[in-house]
Amino acid sequence: MTAIGYARVSTHEQASEGVSLAAQKSRIEAYCETFELELAEILEDCGISGTVPLEKRPSGRELLERKPDHIVAVRLDRLFRDAGDALVVTQSWDRTGIGLHLIDMGGQSVNTAKPMGRMMLTMMAGFAELERNLIAERTKDALREKKSKREVYGPIAYGYHDAEGQLVAAPEEQLIVAEIRQMRDAAMSYHAIAADLNERGIRGKRGGTFYACTVRNIVKNDLHA
Repeated sequence: MTAIGYARVSTHEQASEGVSLAAQKSRIEAYCETFELELAEILEDCGISGTVPLEKRPSGRELLERKPDHIVAVRLDRLFRDAGDALVVTQSWDRTGIGLHLIDMGGQSVNTAKPMGRMMLTMMAGFAELERNLIAERTKDALREKKSKREVYGPIAYGYHDAEGQLVAAPEEQLIVAEIRQMRDAAMSYHAIAADLNERGIRGKRGGTFYACTVRNIVKNDLHA
């Protein structure tokens, strides 16, 4: 009945109540004690986004290499990036007899080796992915609204500066933006435009070199439409 716990936080979550590493570890320890699971270790991934597959996280990779009787995590989204990722990994655990326990189901474990547990996991993974997609859509809508009102919404775009939370045109940079758009309309590649700007000693937003991706971002940014 040996178990390994797994906890993960992304950078902006590290101090959040309920998902901080300390909170996750505390809940995993309490769960294993309640259900008499011998907790061998809690593996941690700190500052790792949930969009990174488990096998590409330092502790996630170690977790996949280990063969405990049970794996315990607070929530499904601590382990997996999407429904497909969850189902593929848990199927491999099924084949080796590893049970998955998720504490966010009111303390009741999900036994993925059983048909009912597999169905519950499939449903949970689907709903978790739906929630992430809805959050991403709301975030996109919020950013679109800020851009439409010329409010600062992130790193300041080339061609603008921050004036107390409002994006205000920077005249010298706007001239460069106009040149970039003209060169692009003349069928110049992003690489060629970047090379032209660098040869003329024109600097980027933070004084750096222009790259093809930098030019592309300027051309595609609807702030300049």
